[in-house]
Amino acid sequence: MSTAPVAPPEPGSQPPPEKTPSFGSGARVLSVGIASTGIFTFAYLATSSHVLSRRDYGLISLCWAIMFVILSVIYRPIEQLLSRTIADRRARGLHGHPLRVPASIQLGFAALFVAVAVLERHAIRYGMFGGSAALYWILVVGVIAYAGSYFARGWLAGHQYFALYGGLVFLESTSRFLFPLAVAIGIGSGLGTVGLGMAVAPFASLSVMPFAIARIRRALPSATSEIPVVDAAAEGPAHAQLEQASADLSLRHGTGFAVSVVGIMLSEQALMNAGVLIVAARAGAHDLNSGLTGFVFNVMLIVRAPLQLFQAIQTSILPHLAGLQARESAAEFRRAIRTTVLVIAGFGLAVALGLLAIGPPVMALLLGDKGFDYGRVGLALVGLGMGLHLVCGTLNQAALARGRAPAAAAAWLLAATLFVAFQIAGVIASEVTRVEVGYFGATAVLCAMLVGVYRRGGATAPAVAAASGPA
Repeated sequence: MSTAPVAPPEPGSQPPPEKTPSFGSGARVLSVGIASTGIFTFAYLATSSHVLSRRDYGLISLCWAIMFVILSVIYRPIEQLLSRTIADRRARGLHGHPLRVPASIQLGFAALFVAVAVLERHAIRYGMFGGSAALYWILVVGVIAYAGSYFARGWLAGHQYFALYGGLVFLESTSRFLFPLAVAIGIGSGLGTVGLGMAVAPFASLSVMPFAIARIRRALPSATSEIPVVDAAAEGPAHAQLEQASADLSLRHGTGFAVSVVGIMLSEQALMNAGVLIVAARAGAHDLNSGLTGFVFNVMLIVRAPLQLFQAIQTSILPHLAGLQARESAAEFRRAIRTTVLVIAGFGLAVALGLLAIGPPVMALLLGDKGFDYGRVGLALVGLGMGLHLVCGTLNQAALARGRAPAAAAAWLLAATLFVAFQIAGVIASEVTRVEVGYFGATAVLCAMLVGVYRRGGATAPAVAAASGPA
């Protein structure tokens, strides 16, 4: 799982950093694949909403929410760790990117999920999925399979293979969409067929990896031929001790980084899904027939679709910022953040105005109303919250690149706690309005806190970024 350590041929010299595509070019390449991914993800859910009953769509929505909460919490941290560390090493001209530590953490998270899923199988199947064995196994198989998919994403992002990254997520979304499409045209039927797409998608996405491996193998000989491998033992005890200390630091940092990002991902998923899960838990079996869970899920699709679209920016900006941090390019770092935030702010405002003008009829046409009415003001608040959420994502990547993951995690956890407390307190009688108002308020508070983290962060010293070491 790891490559041998390498060193420059002469003491004190450093190999030249690798030339990598710019943030702008990477984001443009990714935007095509991820914009298409957002469309097909929306199409999967919209088609499912039309071909399934209220009860079955509520179950699919619940399975989707649970699965992607789990995926984001246990796998996104490793994607971020790989992306940041590989990009940092490449910016410093270091070749060979050890994968043992992130792979071990990833496997540990997956094993923990399997253990919990087996121990709580009765509660998951009957308490959450209305007795559906199909949805239980879709959840289990899908979460296990996504371990490989998210690991591949981090590896591709760190190497800035953005076209292949876009291809991976595009194949994931299109393969998933084929299943409700099959139900719509009469080839398949029922809840199990639609849900199966969630389990098949991660397997389909990994078909891009042979192309990525072939690409890295073509580039490897030219890189390693210029920089010989150095035997740590041959350099004496002091060098060997330094290598060992570096490995220990890497393990500590890798685990600490992953734990911080787990908190961030858990909080982000709470903002997007806690409202849906709390509504489902309160209503119980009655809600499966009323369709309220599916309706609240549809409202929050306003958040999901743009987040997928802007994943292109967030995916490409972390390795770009990590490289700038390694090269001490503070002015370029600030310019990248400022430009991204301004673009997102304009987009979020445009979405909110559009939802205020024509949101309810468009949402009803695309997703169905499930017996409920969409409110203009509530949809506009969710649109504004979505814009703030995207700004928070950008400021979060800046914090990760600067080594301030714990501070960012604290801000996310506080905002998520406030949101969940607001939902449980029931200050607003309407469940839908409570989710809309709570989401906007939580993202506003989070944005203010992350602005503070960003301003206090400043330009960290090179030693801080170097402390991350190899993943």
